[in-house]
Amino acid sequence: MSSTLRKIRQWSSWKKVLFYFTVLTFLTSSFLFLTPSGGTIREWLAETVITTQHRSWAWIFVGAEQRDLMVKRLQDFNEEAAREKQNNSLIKIRNHQAKARSIDELIKVEDISGKFWVGKKMYVFDPKTIRVMTPPKSGEGERITAMVKRTGAVAGVNGGGFDDPEGLGNGFAAFGAIISGGEVIYTDQEGSIPQHIVGFTKEGILVIGKYNINELLKMGISDAVSFHPRLIANGKPLITSGDGGWGRGPRTVVGQKADGTVIFIVIDGRQAHSVGATLKEVQDLLLEEGCINAGNLDGGASSELVVDGELLTKPSSRYGERRLPNAFLVYDDPTSVQADRVWDGIDKIDAGGSYDHPDFLREQAEKRGKQQQNLTPAIKADTEKTKTKTETRPETNKPSANKSETNEKSKTSTEKGESAKPGGNATKEPSTKKPGVTGTGSNGSGAETADPDKPSGGQGNTAPTGTGNGSATPNDGASGQSGTGNGSSSGGSRNGSTGTGSGTPAKTTEKSAETNAPAATPTPTRQQYQTQTPDQSGSGTTEPPAKTP
Repeated sequence: MSSTLRKIRQWSSWKKVLFYFTVLTFLTSSFLFLTPSGGTIREWLAETVITTQHRSWAWIFVGAEQRDLMVKRLQDFNEEAAREKQNNSLIKIRNHQAKARSIDELIKVEDISGKFWVGKKMYVFDPKTIRVMTPPKSGEGERITAMVKRTGAVAGVNGGGFDDPEGLGNGFAAFGAIISGGEVIYTDQEGSIPQHIVGFTKEGILVIGKYNINELLKMGISDAVSFHPRLIANGKPLITSGDGGWGRGPRTVVGQKADGTVIFIVIDGRQAHSVGATLKEVQDLLLEEGCINAGNLDGGASSELVVDGELLTKPSSRYGERRLPNAFLVYDDPTSVQADRVWDGIDKIDAGGSYDHPDFLREQAEKRGKQQQNLTPAIKADTEKTKTKTETRPETNKPSANKSETNEKSKTSTEKGESAKPGGNATKEPSTKKPGVTGTGSNGSGAETADPDKPSGGQGNTAPTGTGNGSATPNDGASGQSGTGNGSSSGGSRNGSTGTGSGTPAKTTEKSAETNAPAATPTPTRQQYQTQTPDQSGSGTTEPPAKTP
């Protein structure tokens, strides 16, 4: 065992991470699928997923067959809970004086919390101050903060459900029915088809259940939206076992006490500070408050509470507040506002998605901008690197037709008795004496007799002088000159010349060379002819390569 642990410690970091991840996955899977407690957790996870718009993914936890059974069980519960007819005589609405009321006179907000969640509870003392409001323009929902400020509301919570593709819908494709101020603003069903309803009568009585539009109008419903399930009916809790089948998540629920006081509860969820509440937990909260009737409103990322234009809760949506098709708002005088009929004349509703969500598109644009910024320095660095390479590349020797140029290497080579061959490679060759040209010197002075075949003049060719007695016999002008005798000789800057002897060479400056040399003529020297290759048009020497731009 100790040797195994020692080997594991010697592994690389990525190998350790992979090993620990594999072990953790094995242990977690074994717990979830092989123990009773794990089975309960899997069912809870499946219920949580089923109540979202991604219910098909619940098979990961319980399998496809069990998922379908759970979905059917949930639907059956919703239908059964809505079946009992409501007894409105259990609610006695108190008379409220019609006058300009402050926020404190209209509502009261309290913080609430549970083991896995935190949230807000809002009391609305006069139920007749509640109205359903809709967005101001067609094709797009509205955030509740904007809706509250635009219409002058005191407070607001989210209401009914809507189609939300990818979680990025535009909040305009509402589900069910929307009634505001006694008018049917929107419905996706015929008047005779029952729908799950959460709404208020003109007298302020909360009505929850399954009714068709015709029944609702006969009942005097003033404001309503569609959602489910019903939680409390005529003072009785409807979730008597389990947690309600919806798992944990953000919740928005509404209930009414016997005196008419309305209570909205909004729970944060799907976040580190608050996982979320079950339907059973929020049902029990309303029961403790003495609510006679209660129902569930749209939850999830839509759950939020706004008071005096300020968002008091923390929606789980990645972009904060969502655009919604409707909301329950509180007004001091609800008759002074009217919901816009933004769905009139529309045959087909576009629910939107990632292709037109403004926040998502802006986020993607910012990501592309950051990627471009990250790529730009890299490209610039590569360009600078390439530029540096080209600037440090040696220059290319170019042949010249009018002028013979030599580098330091050729100068050094010729001074040592090396001759440059046409191919550009200097080889050391012995100098060959050529009769017919002699140089004599006496008392420290000597003069060279120029080769009759060699043109006189030329820049940089200087007649050498020697001291002592001896003779200098130049060769054919290509390899330089050799001198014999005792004494010292000073060689000029003539290219390719060599000297042998026992004398000490004297240094000749460029100034003396320019003084002793005849004036330059355009006639090329024989040395130039001899060092030029057949395919060259200029001197046999080469220049460094030109700089590459």
